[in-house]
Amino acid sequence: MTTTVQARTTDPLTLFRAGTVIPAHPLALDAHLKLDERRQRALTRYYLEAGAGGVAVAVHTTQFAIHEPRHGLLRPVLELAVTTAAEYKTRDTVLVAGACGPTGHAVAEAELAAELGYHAILLAPYGAGDLTEDELVQRAAAVGEVLPVIGFYLQPAVGGRILSRSFWTSLADLPSVIGIKVAPFDRYASLDVILGVAASGRSTEVALYTGNDDHIVGDLLSRYPVDGSRELEFVGGLLGQWSVWTQRAVHLHRTARLAKAGDPGALREAFATELALTDANAAIFDVAGRFHGCISGIHEVLRRQGLLAGLWCLDERESLSPGQLAEIDRVWRAYPQLRDDDFVAEHLDRWLS
Repeated sequence: MTTTVQARTTDPLTLFRAGTVIPAHPLALDAHLKLDERRQRALTRYYLEAGAGGVAVAVHTTQFAIHEPRHGLLRPVLELAVTTAAEYKTRDTVLVAGACGPTGHAVAEAELAAELGYHAILLAPYGAGDLTEDELVQRAAAVGEVLPVIGFYLQPAVGGRILSRSFWTSLADLPSVIGIKVAPFDRYASLDVILGVAASGRSTEVALYTGNDDHIVGDLLSRYPVDGSRELEFVGGLLGQWSVWTQRAVHLHRTARLAKAGDPGALREAFATELALTDANAAIFDVAGRFHGCISGIHEVLRRQGLLAGLWCLDERESLSPGQLAEIDRVWRAYPQLRDDDFVAEHLDRWLS
């Protein structure tokens, strides 16, 4: 496959609403746990040249620890993605910054992102303490006064919490909410988001993005009738899984759109990808280890391709789980069609320059 660069449309938020591929951006560290700026830039270049429509930075895949002031990394990492994306002047790039914590903290992070040129905030429940659902909606409203908000149903295994259907209705009713990343890794909970949004007065204005790395193909192919005349659907993905093998992810997103438009060959191709991608994700995200090695698994794939130099994380307790490396070896051999090794090898030296 050749390099694909997302063409300029009208503005990044128009692209976001239409639907695109947004990788969750990892954090490139060196052996001393310092930011490896060269490899951080290389990752951003990889995602954009692979055809992604944007990047999400300071999110779970970037490591939530990046939000701790003692590391001093939030501003430089956010800024590095902006300056690197600016190299691609002929295209739109959706820049999403993650924010977390209680209301004042989340608003301050949104203000930093706005200052640096981000277009939207992915607002995680992580670190929000014991806020009630009503208080979480109020927090989103406060952040929305700074930048448009993307809601985030984060699975409890990595810092999220169970949220009611009525919460998603209230969130979607906020004028500043432009989308929701649906990532509970739970079909019932995912339906709560869809039906909650459908019950809001803004269901046509809220873009649904799959974050269910265990059900990517199914989400992208599905349409959800919500009354006699309307359907909701996932228009794109904002995924940790799409931080690896991104060129193939762009192809899958395009294939799913063709399949929903009635192309039978595209539908067969998408279904043929589903089992392989879910199996590969189980290894990379360390399902057997209850997601302990999720970030390290992503790093291992990028290390094999030369994009990262190691698996280092800010929390040194984060590492591959016992048996996870063997599982990654297995899916690496079993599903070469999922990988974009040749694409990365062709451009890696330039991305690292």
